[in-house]
Amino acid sequence: MIILLLSCQGQSEKGDKHLGQKVSAINQNIWNAFHDTKGLYWFGSNGSGLYRYDGQELMQFTTEDGLVDNTIRSVREGDDGNLYIETPEGVSKYDGQSFKTLPIIDSDKSEWKLEAGDIWYNSNGNAQDIYRCDGEVLYELYLPRQDLVKAFGKNFNPKLNVFNFNVYSVFGVDRDKEGNLWIGTCAAGAYRYDGESFTWFGEKELSILEDGRVPGVRAMIQDKEGYFWLSNIISKYRVHEDGTYEKLPGIDLSEQDVDIELPYFMSAVNDDEGNLWMSSYGDGVWKWDGDKLEQFKLKEGEKEVTLISIYKDREGSLWLTSDNSGVWKKDGEIFRKVRFEI
Repeated sequence: MIILLLSCQGQSEKGDKHLGQKVSAINQNIWNAFHDTKGLYWFGSNGSGLYRYDGQELMQFTTEDGLVDNTIRSVREGDDGNLYIETPEGVSKYDGQSFKTLPIIDSDKSEWKLEAGDIWYNSNGNAQDIYRCDGEVLYELYLPRQDLVKAFGKNFNPKLNVFNFNVYSVFGVDRDKEGNLWIGTCAAGAYRYDGESFTWFGEKELSILEDGRVPGVRAMIQDKEGYFWLSNIISKYRVHEDGTYEKLPGIDLSEQDVDIELPYFMSAVNDDEGNLWMSSYGDGVWKWDGDKLEQFKLKEGEKEVTLISIYKDREGSLWLTSDNSGVWKKDGEIFRKVRFEI
Protein backbone atom coordinates (compact mmCIF):
# COMPACT_ATOMS: atom_id res chain seq x y z
CA MET A 1 0.00 0.00 0.00
CA ILE A 2 1.20 3.49 -0.91
CA ILE A 3 -0.36 6.56 0.69
CA LEU A 4 -1.39 9.44 -1.55
CA LEU A 5 -1.84 12.89 -0.03
CA LEU A 6 -4.82 14.57 -1.62
CA SER A 7 -5.31 18.27 -2.22
CA CYS A 8 -7.72 20.03 -4.53
CA GLN A 9 -8.75 23.50 -5.61
CA GLY A 10 -12.33 23.46 -4.38
CA GLN A 11 -13.74 26.11 -2.08
CA SER A 12 -15.94 25.49 0.94
CA GLU A 13 -19.57 26.59 0.87
CA LYS A 14 -19.86 29.73 3.00
CA GLY A 15 -23.50 29.21 3.82
CA ASP A 16 -23.15 25.96 5.77
CA LYS A 17 -20.56 26.77 8.42
CA HIS A 18 -23.10 25.77 11.08
CA LEU A 19 -23.47 22.33 9.52
CA GLY A 20 -21.20 19.34 9.96
CA GLN A 21 -18.08 18.81 11.96
CA LYS A 22 -14.45 18.99 10.99
CA VAL A 23 -12.72 15.60 11.16
CA SER A 24 -9.17 14.43 10.58
CA ALA A 25 -9.87 11.14 8.81
CA ILE A 26 -12.45 9.50 6.60
CA ASN A 27 -14.35 6.32 7.46
CA GLN A 28 -13.00 3.06 6.01
CA ASN A 29 -16.44 2.03 4.68
CA ILE A 30 -16.82 4.41 1.71
CA TRP A 31 -19.26 3.34 -1.00
CA ASN A 32 -19.23 6.27 -3.45
CA ALA A 33 -17.35 9.37 -4.54
CA PHE A 34 -18.41 12.54 -6.34
CA HIS A 35 -16.63 15.64 -7.69
CA ASP A 36 -18.96 18.63 -8.03
CA THR A 37 -18.81 21.62 -10.35
CA LYS A 38 -17.29 23.75 -7.56
CA GLY A 39 -14.32 21.38 -7.31
CA LEU A 40 -15.38 19.84 -4.01
CA TYR A 41 -15.04 16.12 -3.39
CA TRP A 42 -17.84 14.22 -1.63
CA PHE A 43 -17.62 10.71 -0.21
CA GLY A 44 -20.60 8.69 0.94
CA SER A 45 -20.07 6.17 3.73
CA ASN A 46 -21.94 3.02 4.63
CA GLY A 47 -23.31 4.30 7.92
CA SER A 48 -21.21 7.30 8.98
CA GLY A 49 -22.78 9.97 6.84
CA LEU A 50 -21.31 12.17 4.12
CA TYR A 51 -17.79 13.62 3.87
CA ARG A 52 -16.65 16.71 1.95
CA TYR A 53 -13.08 17.67 1.16
CA ASP A 54 -12.16 21.12 -0.18
CA GLY A 55 -8.37 20.79 -0.18
CA GLN A 56 -8.04 22.18 3.34
CA GLU A 57 -10.81 20.78 5.50
CA LEU A 58 -12.50 17.40 5.75
CA MET A 59 -16.09 17.83 6.93
CA GLN A 60 -18.55 15.14 8.01
CA PHE A 61 -22.34 15.54 7.72
CA THR A 62 -24.84 13.22 9.41
CA THR A 63 -28.51 13.03 10.36
CA GLU A 64 -27.76 15.61 13.05
CA ASP A 65 -27.23 18.08 10.20
CA GLY A 66 -30.44 17.15 8.41
CA LEU A 67 -29.50 14.13 6.30
CA VAL A 68 -32.36 11.67 6.08
CA ASP A 69 -29.99 8.76 6.80
CA ASN A 70 -26.29 8.14 7.43
CA THR A 71 -26.01 5.36 4.87
CA ILE A 72 -25.13 7.08 1.60
CA ARG A 73 -25.73 5.25 -1.67
CA SER A 74 -24.93 8.04 -4.16
CA VAL A 75 -24.24 11.77 -4.47
CA ARG A 76 -25.24 13.61 -7.64
CA GLU A 77 -25.51 17.20 -8.77
CA GLY A 78 -28.65 18.47 -10.47
CA ASP A 79 -28.86 20.99 -13.28
CA ASP A 80 -29.95 23.44 -10.59
CA GLY A 81 -26.56 23.16 -8.85
CA ASN A 82 -27.98 21.41 -5.81
CA LEU A 83 -26.68 18.08 -4.55
CA TYR A 84 -28.97 15.08 -4.21
CA ILE A 85 -27.89 12.47 -1.68
CA GLU A 86 -29.45 9.02 -1.98
CA THR A 87 -29.95 6.84 1.09
CA PRO A 88 -32.04 3.73 1.85
CA GLU A 89 -34.49 6.01 3.67
CA GLY A 90 -34.96 8.58 0.92
CA VAL A 91 -33.18 11.43 -0.86
CA SER A 92 -31.79 14.58 0.75
CA LYS A 93 -31.44 17.75 -1.30
CA TYR A 94 -28.53 20.03 -0.33
CA ASP A 95 -28.60 23.64 -1.52
CA GLY A 96 -25.34 24.73 0.12
CA GLN A 97 -27.05 25.80 3.32
CA SER A 98 -29.31 22.98 4.50
CA PHE A 99 -30.52 19.45 3.79
CA LYS A 100 -34.14 18.85 2.81
CA THR A 101 -35.76 15.43 2.52
CA LEU A 102 -37.71 15.16 -0.74
CA PRO A 103 -41.33 13.96 -0.52
CA ILE A 104 -42.51 10.86 -2.39
CA ILE A 105 -45.47 10.91 -4.76
CA ASP A 106 -47.66 7.79 -4.69
CA SER A 107 -47.29 5.49 -7.65
CA ASP A 108 -50.87 5.93 -8.84
CA LYS A 109 -50.06 9.62 -9.45
CA SER A 110 -46.80 8.88 -11.26
CA GLU A 111 -45.94 8.38 -14.89
CA TRP A 112 -42.92 7.25 -16.83
CA LYS A 113 -41.10 10.04 -18.70
CA LEU A 114 -37.50 10.82 -19.58
CA GLU A 115 -36.43 14.40 -18.96
CA ALA A 116 -32.83 15.53 -19.38
CA GLY A 117 -32.58 16.99 -15.88
CA ASP A 118 -34.19 14.12 -13.99
CA ILE A 119 -32.17 11.98 -11.60
CA TRP A 120 -33.03 8.31 -11.11
CA TYR A 121 -32.59 6.26 -7.97
CA ASN A 122 -32.60 2.63 -6.90
CA SER A 123 -35.50 1.34 -4.88
CA ASN A 124 -33.27 -0.01 -2.08
CA GLY A 125 -35.69 -2.90 -1.65
CA ASN A 126 -38.74 -0.76 -0.95
CA ALA A 127 -42.16 -1.58 -2.38
CA GLN A 128 -41.66 0.35 -5.63
CA ASP A 129 -38.98 -0.47 -8.17
CA ILE A 130 -37.39 2.90 -8.95
CA TYR A 131 -37.64 6.63 -8.20
CA ARG A 132 -37.58 9.51 -10.67
CA CYS A 133 -36.52 12.83 -9.13
CA ASP A 134 -37.33 16.16 -10.78
CA GLY A 135 -35.54 18.21 -8.12
CA GLU A 136 -38.62 18.71 -5.95
CA VAL A 137 -40.24 15.31 -5.41
CA LEU A 138 -39.63 11.60 -5.94
CA TYR A 139 -42.01 9.72 -8.23
CA GLU A 140 -42.23 6.02 -7.44
CA LEU A 141 -42.46 3.86 -10.54
CA TYR A 142 -42.80 0.20 -11.45
CA LEU A 143 -41.07 -1.67 -14.24
CA PRO A 144 -43.14 -3.58 -16.81
CA ARG A 145 -43.58 -7.13 -15.51
CA GLN A 146 -42.26 -10.03 -17.60
CA ASP A 147 -42.81 -13.78 -17.80
CA LEU A 148 -39.71 -14.63 -15.77
CA VAL A 149 -40.48 -18.33 -15.52
CA LYS A 150 -40.61 -18.59 -19.31
CA ALA A 151 -37.36 -16.64 -19.66
CA PHE A 152 -35.33 -18.22 -16.87
CA GLY A 153 -36.84 -21.70 -16.50
CA LYS A 154 -39.60 -23.43 -14.55
CA ASN A 155 -37.48 -23.53 -11.38
CA PHE A 156 -37.31 -19.73 -11.23
CA ASN A 157 -39.29 -18.30 -8.31
CA PRO A 158 -40.62 -14.83 -9.28
CA LYS A 159 -41.50 -14.19 -5.62
CA LEU A 160 -37.96 -14.86 -4.46
CA ASN A 161 -36.76 -12.57 -1.68
CA VAL A 162 -33.00 -11.94 -1.75
CA PHE A 163 -31.68 -10.07 1.27
CA ASN A 164 -35.05 -8.28 1.54
CA PHE A 165 -35.00 -7.39 -2.18
CA ASN A 166 -37.64 -8.63 -4.59
CA VAL A 167 -36.57 -9.80 -8.05
CA TYR A 168 -37.53 -6.45 -9.64
CA SER A 169 -35.69 -4.32 -7.07
CA VAL A 170 -33.45 -1.94 -8.97
CA PHE A 171 -29.73 -2.37 -8.29
CA GLY A 172 -28.30 -0.06 -10.95
CA VAL A 173 -29.31 2.99 -13.00
CA ASP A 174 -27.23 4.51 -15.80
CA ARG A 175 -27.61 6.68 -18.90
CA ASP A 176 -25.98 5.95 -22.24
CA LYS A 177 -24.45 8.43 -24.69
CA GLU A 178 -27.82 9.05 -26.35
CA GLY A 179 -29.56 9.74 -23.03
CA ASN A 180 -31.44 6.44 -22.82
CA LEU A 181 -32.03 5.09 -19.33
CA TRP A 182 -30.61 1.69 -18.36
CA ILE A 183 -32.04 -0.12 -15.35
CA GLY A 184 -30.55 -3.21 -13.75
CA THR A 185 -32.55 -5.38 -11.37
CA CYS A 186 -31.86 -7.89 -8.63
CA ALA A 187 -32.89 -10.96 -10.65
CA ALA A 188 -35.32 -9.83 -13.38
CA GLY A 189 -32.73 -8.86 -15.97
CA ALA A 190 -32.19 -5.36 -17.29
CA TYR A 191 -34.23 -2.69 -19.10
CA ARG A 192 -33.51 0.11 -21.54
CA TYR A 193 -36.00 3.00 -21.58
CA ASP A 194 -35.90 5.57 -24.39
CA GLY A 195 -38.68 7.79 -23.09
CA GLU A 196 -41.39 5.98 -25.03
CA SER A 197 -40.81 2.25 -24.79
CA PHE A 198 -38.81 -0.41 -22.96
CA THR A 199 -36.39 -3.04 -24.22
CA TRP A 200 -36.10 -5.93 -21.81
CA PHE A 201 -32.92 -8.00 -21.53
CA GLY A 202 -34.18 -11.29 -20.14
CA GLU A 203 -30.94 -13.26 -20.19
CA LYS A 204 -30.12 -16.00 -17.68
CA GLU A 205 -26.75 -14.45 -16.81
CA LEU A 206 -28.65 -11.33 -15.67
CA SER A 207 -30.68 -13.29 -13.15
CA ILE A 208 -30.01 -16.16 -10.72
CA LEU A 209 -26.92 -18.17 -11.61
CA GLU A 210 -26.87 -21.97 -11.81
CA ASP A 211 -25.13 -22.20 -8.44
CA GLY A 212 -27.80 -20.05 -6.80
CA ARG A 213 -25.80 -16.83 -6.55
CA VAL A 214 -27.57 -13.57 -7.39
CA PRO A 215 -24.98 -11.01 -8.52
CA GLY A 216 -27.60 -8.49 -9.70
CA VAL A 217 -27.25 -6.04 -12.57
CA ARG A 218 -25.50 -3.20 -10.76
CA ALA A 219 -23.84 -1.27 -13.60
CA MET A 220 -24.51 -0.83 -17.31
CA ILE A 221 -22.01 0.91 -19.55
CA GLN A 222 -21.37 1.57 -23.24
CA ASP A 223 -17.81 1.09 -24.49
CA LYS A 224 -15.90 3.01 -27.17
CA GLU A 225 -17.14 0.64 -29.88
CA GLY A 226 -20.79 1.14 -28.94
CA TYR A 227 -21.31 -2.19 -27.19
CA PHE A 228 -23.14 -2.37 -23.87
CA TRP A 229 -21.84 -4.36 -20.90
CA LEU A 230 -24.45 -5.31 -18.30
CA SER A 231 -22.60 -5.84 -15.03
CA ASN A 232 -20.61 -8.79 -16.37
CA ILE A 233 -17.99 -9.64 -18.97
CA ILE A 234 -19.61 -12.87 -20.16
CA SER A 235 -21.50 -11.06 -22.92
CA LYS A 236 -21.81 -7.69 -24.58
CA TYR A 237 -24.83 -6.28 -26.39
CA ARG A 238 -25.57 -4.18 -29.43
CA VAL A 239 -28.87 -2.31 -29.53
CA HIS A 240 -30.44 -1.69 -32.94
CA GLU A 241 -32.39 1.39 -34.00
CA ASP A 242 -35.70 -0.43 -33.64
CA GLY A 243 -34.94 -1.18 -29.98
CA THR A 244 -34.12 -4.86 -30.44
CA TYR A 245 -30.80 -6.17 -29.24
CA GLU A 246 -28.12 -8.66 -30.22
CA LYS A 247 -26.08 -10.58 -27.65
CA LEU A 248 -22.43 -11.23 -28.50
CA PRO A 249 -19.60 -13.05 -26.71
CA GLY A 250 -17.79 -10.93 -24.16
CA ILE A 251 -14.27 -11.54 -22.87
CA ASP A 252 -12.84 -15.05 -23.05
CA LEU A 253 -11.06 -15.35 -19.70
CA SER A 254 -9.17 -18.43 -20.88
CA GLU A 255 -7.23 -16.14 -23.20
CA GLN A 256 -6.46 -13.53 -20.54
CA ASP A 257 -3.80 -13.51 -17.82
CA VAL A 258 -6.19 -12.83 -14.93
CA ASP A 259 -7.51 -14.62 -11.84
CA ILE A 260 -11.22 -13.80 -11.72
CA GLU A 261 -13.62 -16.06 -9.82
CA LEU A 262 -16.87 -14.27 -10.63
CA PRO A 263 -16.89 -12.26 -13.91
CA TYR A 264 -19.36 -9.67 -12.59
CA PHE A 265 -18.57 -6.04 -11.80
CA MET A 266 -20.13 -3.62 -9.32
CA SER A 267 -19.33 -0.38 -11.13
CA ALA A 268 -17.72 0.78 -14.38
CA VAL A 269 -16.38 3.88 -16.16
CA ASN A 270 -14.63 4.75 -19.42
CA ASP A 271 -11.34 6.57 -18.97
CA ASP A 272 -10.25 9.47 -21.19
CA GLU A 273 -8.48 7.04 -23.56
CA GLY A 274 -11.62 4.98 -24.05
CA ASN A 275 -10.54 2.04 -21.90
CA LEU A 276 -13.26 0.34 -19.88
CA TRP A 277 -12.58 0.07 -16.12
CA MET A 278 -14.68 -2.22 -13.92
CA SER A 279 -14.56 -2.70 -10.15
CA SER A 280 -15.48 -5.99 -8.51
CA TYR A 281 -16.09 -6.76 -4.86
CA GLY A 282 -13.53 -9.54 -4.43
CA ASP A 283 -11.45 -9.66 -7.61
CA GLY A 284 -10.01 -6.15 -7.75
CA VAL A 285 -10.44 -3.68 -10.59
CA TRP A 286 -10.18 -4.59 -14.29
CA LYS A 287 -9.09 -2.63 -17.36
CA TRP A 288 -10.32 -3.67 -20.81
CA ASP A 289 -8.83 -1.96 -23.88
CA GLY A 290 -10.74 -4.05 -26.39
CA ASP A 291 -8.08 -6.75 -26.65
CA LYS A 292 -6.40 -7.22 -23.29
CA LEU A 293 -7.92 -7.53 -19.81
CA GLU A 294 -5.72 -6.35 -16.93
CA GLN A 295 -6.47 -7.03 -13.29
CA PHE A 296 -5.36 -4.91 -10.34
CA LYS A 297 -5.80 -6.43 -6.88
CA LEU A 298 -5.40 -4.03 -3.98
CA LYS A 299 -4.02 -4.86 -0.56
CA GLU A 300 -3.58 -2.77 2.57
CA GLY A 301 -0.86 -4.63 4.39
CA GLU A 302 -2.10 -8.23 4.44
CA LYS A 303 -5.74 -7.20 4.02
CA GLU A 304 -7.44 -7.69 0.68
CA VAL A 305 -9.35 -4.54 -0.28
CA THR A 306 -13.01 -5.18 -1.15
CA LEU A 307 -14.10 -2.60 -3.70
CA ILE A 308 -17.55 -1.05 -4.08
CA SER A 309 -17.31 1.51 -6.90
CA ILE A 310 -15.06 3.17 -9.45
CA TYR A 311 -15.54 6.84 -10.33
CA LYS A 312 -14.02 9.25 -12.86
CA ASP A 313 -13.84 12.82 -11.61
CA ARG A 314 -14.16 16.02 -13.63
CA GLU A 315 -10.41 16.03 -14.30
CA GLY A 316 -10.39 12.47 -15.65
CA SER A 317 -8.80 10.88 -12.57
CA LEU A 318 -10.02 7.45 -11.45
CA TRP A 319 -11.11 6.77 -7.86
CA LEU A 320 -12.00 3.55 -6.07
CA THR A 321 -14.19 3.29 -2.99
CA SER A 322 -14.10 0.28 -0.72
CA ASP A 323 -15.95 -1.53 2.02
CA ASN A 324 -12.90 -1.87 4.25
CA SER A 325 -10.11 0.48 3.16
CA GLY A 326 -11.45 3.94 2.47
CA VAL A 327 -10.65 5.65 -0.82
CA TRP A 328 -8.01 4.88 -3.46
CA LYS A 329 -6.92 6.94 -6.47
CA LYS A 330 -5.08 6.01 -9.67
CA ASP A 331 -1.61 7.54 -9.76
CA GLY A 332 0.24 6.69 -12.94
CA GLU A 333 -0.01 2.95 -13.49
CA ILE A 334 -1.05 2.02 -9.94
CA PHE A 335 -3.74 2.82 -7.39
CA ARG A 336 -2.74 4.40 -4.09
CA LYS A 337 -4.73 4.74 -0.90
CA VAL A 338 -5.66 8.36 -0.22
CA ARG A 339 -4.85 10.12 3.04
CA PHE A 340 -6.40 13.56 3.13
CA GLU A 341 -4.01 16.39 3.90
CA ILE A 342 -5.60 18.29 6.79
